[in-house]
Amino acid sequence: MEIKERGEVMHWEQKGKANTAATAELALKRAKELGIRQIVVASNSGYAAEHFLNKGVDLICVTHHIGFMSPGEDEMPPQVRLRLAEQGARVLTTTHLLAGVDRAVRNKFGGLYPAEIVAQSLRMLGQGVKVCVEIACMALDAGLIPYGAEVIAVAGSATGADTAVVIAPAHSNQFFDTKVKEIICKPREI
Repeated sequence: MEIKERGEVMHWEQKGKANTAATAELALKRAKELGIRQIVVASNSGYAAEHFLNKGVDLICVTHHIGFMSPGEDEMPPQVRLRLAEQGARVLTTTHLLAGVDRAVRNKFGGLYPAEIVAQSLRMLGQGVKVCVEIACMALDAGLIPYGAEVIAVAGSATGADTAVVIAPAHSNQFFDTKVKEIICKPREI
């Protein structure tokens, strides 16, 4: 079995937007080394996604669902959505895998539910790792990436991108078959 050369994991001293360009550079480099064509990026404003445009990859941008911040509100401005699409990116706006109905029940009645336990467990590795897992599975469920393939997922701790992983996502109904193959970079501060 051939093992591709693997460098060190990059750990940023601080989390956040300041790491976006370097995170994109590392993710693109690793994608090229592994022959991975699909990159799934969490981006609501388009800022993180724009770092992957015209780089020879299939870009899938995953946003918050409509109404995430306030009822009926789409956080991604229409002109950004159009600009990304015109440059070949596909934008996915849908219910979050680890939120949705479980969060609605908690917000209404209190308590803790299975999807939230999974989300909190993944956050032990950092918010960005949790989001990477979530968006990769969401993109697979939407048919935007091929089943069984490794992809690069990129996310952040709040704004911008500071985390990148190599992941083989599973469909949501087989979620625990998801495999995080490599952590390319993440902040030490979680």
